[in-house]
Amino acid sequence: MVKKVLPLSLIVALRFFGLFIVLSVLSQYAKDLPGGNAFLAGVALGGYALTQAVLQVPFGVMSDKIGRKKTILFGLLLFAAGSVVAALADNIYILLLGRFLQGAGAIGSVVTAMIADHVREDQRAHAMAVMGMTIAMSFAAAMIIGPVMAGYFSVSSLFWLTAALSLSALVILFTAVPEPPKIVHHYSEEEAKIKHVFKDKDLVRMYITFLFHSGTMAIAFFIIPILMKEKFDMTTMDYWKVYLPAVFFGILAMAPAAIFGEKYSKGKEVFLVSIGFIVAAFLLMGFSDSFIWFAVGATFFFIGFNMFEPLLQSFVAKFAKVHQKGAALGVANTFAYVGVFLGGAIGGWIYGHYQGEGIAVFVVILSVLWTVWIIGMRNPGL
Repeated sequence: MVKKVLPLSLIVALRFFGLFIVLSVLSQYAKDLPGGNAFLAGVALGGYALTQAVLQVPFGVMSDKIGRKKTILFGLLLFAAGSVVAALADNIYILLLGRFLQGAGAIGSVVTAMIADHVREDQRAHAMAVMGMTIAMSFAAAMIIGPVMAGYFSVSSLFWLTAALSLSALVILFTAVPEPPKIVHHYSEEEAKIKHVFKDKDLVRMYITFLFHSGTMAIAFFIIPILMKEKFDMTTMDYWKVYLPAVFFGILAMAPAAIFGEKYSKGKEVFLVSIGFIVAAFLLMGFSDSFIWFAVGATFFFIGFNMFEPLLQSFVAKFAKVHQKGAALGVANTFAYVGVFLGGAIGGWIYGHYQGEGIAVFVVILSVLWTVWIIGMRNPGL
């Protein structure tokens, strides 16, 4: 099973690494480009997610018609092309074009479908865990490598690296990934209707959680590099001093969150604690003039954000009916992509008008609504 899943997981990890590696430095870079401002920098940060959300389902349909490999090939080429455009950008509008084009290579759902094609039902949870682990490792590496590489070379070099990694993923696709078997699914037209995955109140609560979770991530990655430079006069080369401990403690937080959420059926309580960490994080980052407290705030954010990670996909799968799991996960991931775009755009607009304090107040208000939404949710299995 691992032999079939690992190459596909590496393809996804390489693509995500390319997206993650610029997150830690992009907002300040975009803001400083000719024509740039805080709002457009936020759009540049989350722009890839908008096209990814729009094209995720069409790519899935395309893969059913022309085959998984051809669709992944097309998506990776689009992603590489977008990376080249972003690398060559000499103003904010060319960068925006590149970011939207990057997101157009929406292969995530196709790779997930291909994994499902290759492994038995009883092995899919393990397969998804392998993919999740490779993505988590790519995220951790990108947070450290991105600022250092941008400091030594430039932010443009990160986009060139991303383009090269996309082409490397093509090599893996055609040398290590076997052809998937032909699989025909027999579901009634009524069962397949997407409206049915909106009837369960707990599923809808999870969709909103995906939206808010990804939205706060985009806001955090907008504000952290800008404040490091503008408030604390840090160079890009030194950003790792904030990201390294934040990522480290964020990863440590995932295991206890998974244990309490899955083994002890306390997922709702884990979510509420996570929201508390996120609120504290933005209050510290937005209002503190102390670098130490700012760094603590960034660490709190990664802890709160990562505590959600082991439970989100799992809870959607548990709340959904057997024949609706794929549709429910697709809807949840679409909400997540929309959250990234809205978080970047709204965060940029708020910062442009009200600075870091305004963003902190906005996240607190958002988190109050989020908390009320979560309190009404039941823990799956109870």
